[in-house]
Amino acid sequence: MKKAVLVLAGVLTVVSAVGFAAPAEAQKGNVTIKNSSDWEIHEFYLSSSEEEEWGPDQLGEQVIGTGESFTLRAIPCDTYDVMLVDEDGDECIVEEVGLCGGKENWTITNKILLGCQAGS
Repeated sequence: MKKAVLVLAGVLTVVSAVGFAAPAEAQKGNVTIKNSSDWEIHEFYLSSSEEEEWGPDQLGEQVIGTGESFTLRAIPCDTYDVMLVDEDGDECIVEEVGLCGGKENWTITNKILLGCQAGS
């Protein structure tokens, strides 16, 4: 009986030292968005693929011109739905884009934007 109590006490000590540590903060990273399309991007919204609502416009007053890049800084690594609004006001939603965590670049192409127009 004493031996079982000592083993249980040892297990509880390890669990309390390891298992109850504060959860780690979600990993964050910088992601460069490159616009290789023929259209300027005037708005760029993110929403975790698990969420229902869009976050704020990541560009603010900026525009990602054709051939230009924009860096999202310190965003939580996640799978996102992305809503792009081009110079004509056309909206394009791209679902389940993995950003960060080994994917530090994402390129907006004509194929992506035209695919949205074909789907609407």
